[in-house]
Amino acid sequence: MSKQRRTFSSAFKTKIALEAIKERKTIIELAAAYELHPNQIQAWKQAFLEHAELVFDQEKASKGKTKEFEKERDELFKQLGKVQMENEWLKKKVL
Repeated sequence: MSKQRRTFSSAFKTKIALEAIKERKTIIELAAAYELHPNQIQAWKQAFLEHAELVFDQEKASKGKTKEFEKERDELFKQLGKVQMENEWLKKKVL
């Protein structure tokens, strides 16, 4: 019987990485408290520190994505309106 792997949310990983960075508890203590391997906590901490600058890049990226999403939404609304008109036209022709 195989043991199923646990999966962790990014919020949980961030919480653990921040606790490790604060160094209020040792990695060993955190590992015991959260039932994790110390190497896993160390890896999450390292990944967090390596990609910390992306947090501030997201502000710029989100503005550009918002415009893309609005454009896509408008296109979808146009398509929906067209389909609704065709549907009504077909209903009239059938009856």
